[in-house]
Amino acid sequence: MSTVCDLTDKHCVPCEGGVDAIEREPAEQMLGDVPGWKLSDDGKMISRRFEFKGFFRTMSFINAMAWVVNNENHHPDFTAGYNYCEVGFTTHAIDGLSENDFICAAKVNALVED
Repeated sequence: MSTVCDLTDKHCVPCEGGVDAIEREPAEQMLGDVPGWKLSDDGKMISRRFEFKGFFRTMSFINAMAWVVNNENHHPDFTAGYNYCEVGFTTHAIDGLSENDFICAAKVNALVED
């Protein structure tokens, strides 16, 4: 099993389909490498809610997240409000989770770690 450090050192690989999505049990194990993230009921997405002290910090996080994930060419679904951002990763090409989702989750986590 990889560690958070391993995931943040990795880069996403393009996924055009033709590979199997990560099954529920391995996905649940991989959650240990991305603290704060949860697996959806259908096992096809991981998500996390981030909370901030005010709008500017929320937007700063969103802009930093956009830079990180765009460099990985793997983009999340997200919603935001005044002091929060909810982020979800899935690999649409395979209708489920790939290692790319966990790599990006680890890199997004690194944005808020002290």
